[in-house]
Amino acid sequence: MTALVQDIMKNVILSIDASMTVIDAAKMMDDASIGAVVVIQENIAIGIITERDIVRRVVAKGKPSQINVREVMSHNLVVINPSNTILELAQLMKERRIHRVPVIKDDRLIGMVTSFDLVRYCSIGGEPEINKITDQILLTSHT
Repeated sequence: MTALVQDIMKNVILSIDASMTVIDAAKMMDDASIGAVVVIQENIAIGIITERDIVRRVVAKGKPSQINVREVMSHNLVVINPSNTILELAQLMKERRIHRVPVIKDDRLIGMVTSFDLVRYCSIGGEPEINKITDQILLTSHT
């Protein structure tokens, strides 16, 4: 049986309204120990703001932390459907060079899947050598 995105996605997603500030997003990420927050406007996901966005587009440019998240978020939101396969997810992440993908169903944000979720899934099954490699990735990425 083919594994689907819905099998590995997180159902609890933090989002921030597009009118909020970068400092609000940073505090939210810090409190939840996460690296990204989906940006919502009128209940629709319109972007994502990551730690990297904050460093590159705010801190490195000397912009104030009170700047609006809409101004520094990644606008071209790449999303996936929960019924897509894990292989399709992996290909999307590789092609787009992204580590986090919001899961959208019927235009609603219902989950989030990360490269860490994908690696964790891969570590559960497969050849012993693959398990060793993914175990090493899992052990070193969150220590």
